[in-house]
Order: sequence, then structure tokens, then C-alpha cells
Amino acid sequence: MNYTLVTFVVLYLVGTLGIGVWAGTRIKNTTDFAIAGRSLPLIMVVTTTFATWFGAETVMGIPARFVQGGLNAIVEDPFGAGTCLILVGLFFATRLYKQNLLTIGDFYRQRYGRGIEIFCSAAIILSYLGWVAAQITALGLVFSVLTNGAMSETAGMIVGTMAVLVYVVIGGFLAVAWTDFIQMIVLVVGLAIIAVFSARLAGGADKVLALATSKDLWHFLPAPSFTEMAFFIGAGLTMMLGSIPQQDVFQRVMSARNAETARNGAVIGGVSYIFFAFVPMFIVASAVVVMGNSAVELAKNDYQRLLPTFVLTKMPLVMQILFFGALLSAIKSTSSATLLAPSTSFVENILKNVRPRMTDKQQLFAMRATIVTFTGLVLAYAIAMKGTSIYDLVSAAYQVTLVGAFVPLVMGLYWKRSTTQGAICSVAAGIAVWLLFFPQVGGEVLGKQFPGQLAGLIAAFIGQIVGSLVPQRLRNRHEHTHHVASVAAQ
Repeated sequence: MNYTLVTFVVLYLVGTLGIGVWAGTRIKNTTDFAIAGRSLPLIMVVTTTFATWFGAETVMGIPARFVQGGLNAIVEDPFGAGTCLILVGLFFATRLYKQNLLTIGDFYRQRYGRGIEIFCSAAIILSYLGWVAAQITALGLVFSVLTNGAMSETAGMIVGTMAVLVYVVIGGFLAVAWTDFIQMIVLVVGLAIIAVFSARLAGGADKVLALATSKDLWHFLPAPSFTEMAFFIGAGLTMMLGSIPQQDVFQRVMSARNAETARNGAVIGGVSYIFFAFVPMFIVASAVVVMGNSAVELAKNDYQRLLPTFVLTKMPLVMQILFFGALLSAIKSTSSATLLAPSTSFVENILKNVRPRMTDKQQLFAMRATIVTFTGLVLAYAIAMKGTSIYDLVSAAYQVTLVGAFVPLVMGLYWKRSTTQGAICSVAAGIAVWLLFFPQVGGEVLGKQFPGQLAGLIAAFIGQIVGSLVPQRLRNRHEHTHHVASVAAQ
């Protein structure tokens, strides 16, 4: 065990806890706790938006998939995920910001009523299980690698989760925003320096790029067949659209000091994420050049350990400190955001429907208590799912919001004829069709021929349109018939 490296990591964790305690002294009400009082400048909106996406899968999951399957294998993330933020900035941020909402669930209540609010909020909360579990899994892996196995992955999960939980519970989104700002500086500087050092180890960046070219890693589009194209589109849309109705994205939009900052912050954050996601890909490609077939085998068998192993075995202590500081920054920034978001949604959009007369002080306490409870549930889920890849945990998380929450949101914002009946039909059709593709309900054959999440999305759009128009036409026909009958009677 490298005690110097571990000491630096511990000091870094203590420092972020200190920021959380400081931020906690500035929390006065639920608005401060949930969206930082709508006061953040552009630079902090950009860093906290970027930080939400740049998590464990970006550093450890995406690069390993890239060296195995090329750009085609990572259409979901970073391309889909980054495009999501750009779409939020261009088409959603301004409209939602002007409505002065606390959560995304508030939009569903105002547009469609409490039933859709509760159901969509529940779907959003459920989607965070896989997302947060991926970060907790990564924390366990990092602490296990750092201690050379002296700390088990399960123990690492518990220690890492507690380190994040403390400053989120105390400081809320204000603590998240400030720690994101600092952690993203550490992340960008650290990974950039490591990329340069990795290129030197590989004999130059040209050799790394030549490797990628020789292995045909730059190919992006799938084979020109219906099935391949369908799965490619389904994978891209999962995070591109399924991430839009998410509370963590919404919080960043609402935390901005004005609508223009909200729009620009999301767009800049999305573009930055797509471009900077190539840095860990470059580092892993360098590892393949330096380590040869052993890196490729590690990528196939235990890809989540590839980057940490490369850094610990091939780089000096300074680079190791930079890497683990950057890696922990990525994981902690994402996990803190995704712990806070579902807890805020639960209190605002579900608990308040059960206890509508809660004071602001009671709501603030409920949010903090919910964060602790949700963290315990996700920690148990992460331990139970140990062995599942980080990338798969993340990508599966957003299918439920894609088929169950995206269509009512976009149609509610952009289609005036959208109704509550349409939203109900959309949610019911999207979820039902999506479930039909699950192997557990007999969808083994369907699931191999067409992506279930894309089928569910199409069904959701049809349900929203038909469910909104048919009742209106029946009502108009009934009113016309009644009018004709009244005229005839006269």
C-alpha cells in the first residue's frame, strides 16, 4: 500500500467535507438547499453541469468500451449524454426557468395534474438507482485499488458513500455546486497532465492515434441493416432524450441567476463534456500501446481496473496523486448530484401530496432525511449488483424516463393541444410496450430484433397524440350533435 498516496486522498476527502460544512451555514430554506437560491453565475453552472455527467463511467467505462468497439460502442455516452445537455439548453432551459419551479415534477403537476406528477416523479426517482449505484461501485473499486486490496470493494463503497453523504446532507445543492467547481478544476488539470504524460510513455501521440486507426476505432455508424441501425438509434436516444426529464439536470438549469445563464451553461457544459470525454479515451489507448495485450485482456475481463492499473504500475507518485484526485472528483461530483436530485423530487412531488401542510423547515428536514434513506437503499442495491459493469448500470437507468417521462414533458411544452388524458395514455403505452421487450416477460425474440426503449418511445408519442386528440374530437362531435338537436327542437 502506498501510504503517501492514501494520505493525499484522505486529505482531499476531508477538504470537500469542509466545503460542505461551510455551505451548510448558508442554507436558509428549501430553495437554497434544492437549487442554490437561483443565484449561480455562468462559470459555476457550466462546471456543475459538466460535473454531473463526467462520472465513473466517463473515466473507466467509456474508454474501455472505446478500445474494444470504437466510437460506435459509445454512442450512448458521451455522444448521447452530451447532446442531451445541448438540447436542454437550446429547447428547454428558458421555458422551464421562466416557470420558476423547484423540481421537474412541478411541471407535470401544473401541466397535467397530481396523478402524472406523482407517476413521472416516481419514474425519475427510480431511474437514479442505477446511476448512483454506478458511482458507488466505482468508489468501492477506487478504495480497493488504492489500498492494494486491504480494503474490500464493499467496505470501499461504504466509506466513499459516507464521505459524499455528509457534505450533501449538510450543504445541499450549494455544497454540490461549490465542490463541483473545485473538483472540475482538479479533474480537467489532472487528466490533461496525465494525457500528456501517457503520450510520452507511448512514444508520442502519433503512435496512440495510429493504434486507434489500425484497430478501426474511429468508425461511428453501424452496419447498414435495419436491426443494427435500430439498436444504434435506440442507444443514442436513451441518454440523449431519457436524461432530459431528470431532476439533476433541472436543478442546474434552475440554479442559474437568469434564463440566459441557464441556457448557455447547459450548452457549454454539453459541448465541453463531449470533447473532454476523449481525454480518458486517449489515456486508455496509450495504456494499450504501453502495456500491449495485457491491457486489451484487462479491458475485456476487468475493464474498470484498466486505467487505475496503468497509472499505478507505469506512472510516478505525482501522476498517481493527480489521477486519483481527478477520478475521485469525477465520481464524487456525479454521486453528490444524483443523491440530492431524487430526494428533492420525493419530498416536493410525492411527500407533499401526502402531507400538504408541511412548513418550509419541515420540508428541509424531510429532504435531508430522504437523502440519508435513499443513500442507504442505493448502497444496498450497489452491493447486491456488484459485478455489473458501471457503463451498463448507467445506460439502463435512463430507459425508464425515456419511455415514461420524456414525451409528456416535450409535448406539454411545445404542443398546446396536449392533455392530461394524452399524458396518461403516453405513460401507460410507453411503459407497457417497453416491458414487453423484457426477457422476463417473454420478450427474448423481440428484444433481439428491435430495442425495447425505442419501441416504448414510439408508443409514448402515439399515446400522447391519440389520447389528447380522440377525447377532444368526441367532445366536439357530442357538442355539435347537441347543438343540432337543440336547433331542431326550436
